Amino acid sequence: MTGVWQIVEKRLQTGDARFVADLGVAVWRRHGGDTTAPWQYRSVFDRTLRLLTLTPGAIDQAVRLISVVQDRRQLRYAASLLASAHTVTDLAVVFDAGGSEELRACLLQELVLRGAEVHHRWVVSPHWRHHPLGWLPLSLTPIEGHPSRPRDHLGGGSHDLPAMAAEPVQGHGPVPRWQETTTSGEAAALSAAVDNWAEESNGRVEARTFAFDDDLPPDAVGDALLSIDLECTQGMTTGLGTCSPPQAWRQLFSAASIGGAYNHGAYGAYGRLLAWRSVAALVGAPHGAPVGDVEALARHCSWYSFAGSTAWFDRIAWDIGLAVVSPDRRRLAVLAASDTD
Repeated sequence: MTGVWQIVEKRLQTGDARFVADLGVAVWRRHGGDTTAPWQYRSVFDRTLRLLTLTPGAIDQAVRLISVVQDRRQLRYAASLLASAHTVTDLAVVFDAGGSEELRACLLQELVLRGAEVHHRWVVSPHWRHHPLGWLPLSLTPIEGHPSRPRDHLGGGSHDLPAMAAEPVQGHGPVPRWQETTTSGEAAALSAAVDNWAEESNGRVEARTFAFDDDLPPDAVGDALLSIDLECTQGMTTGLGTCSPPQAWRQLFSAASIGGAYNHGAYGAYGRLLAWRSVAALVGAPHGAPVGDVEALARHCSWYSFAGSTAWFDRIAWDIGLAVVSPDRRRLAVLAASDTD
């Protein structure tokens, strides 16, 4: 494999980006859709894709290579690589190319996540707004802040895992009568950001909602988490703390975009979408509500973290435990997830 890499890198250094793209196209057309193909072919394709997407002056050949790819995950990956290495001006050729709407939609959101403003005519065209990513705003919201993105290079990449600095909650209080209200659709929405941990790695998820007959006092949240028959809080004595919506969003975005122990997540664009879907479900926003309305509701809810507080959590690097109380204090939503290597 090293010999092949040396050849393609040398050809690229001499300005022959077309050769690199031709090789990637040939490999993809022969083995791209074959999950049983030897890993060496996947490695060659990945190397050609990374070379072309991360090298200045090779964007046109990167687009040519990407145009033959029919795999949505690869398109998300390619968009993340392109956005990590080039300016909006340089990437105008991607929006001009008239190719994959999926690639352009992902690239737009990857650029937004990096704080860029994109004013290309394609961005303001109405037809793409029916795309799932069209729900997302074209600038970062206050809750999102400046989300961390992977640092990509030819040999791979690195990323940061967000820390949760929760303020401990002390005391006890009476827990009003309650009933579980979780529906299958609600559970799916709650777990949107962390489903990849369970489906593609070793993770597990618990996502549920509850209604109370009376207000749930702030000092009774811990007692409520113990009394509502959650698996993830069995035996919890300490570890509950208050947190902020931005802290929670960053955890959810990291889980969705980067993935868990043995997978790579959904990358930035869909990671942003999935994080917001989980937030919308946690705060009980109406289905399809604009992100701005979801954010406003999130700021009026009370947020708590209990990640790693019980033996249910693996307590290695991938733990999320969020409890959200509605502004009227009659609804409690819980999302817990843990993954291990």
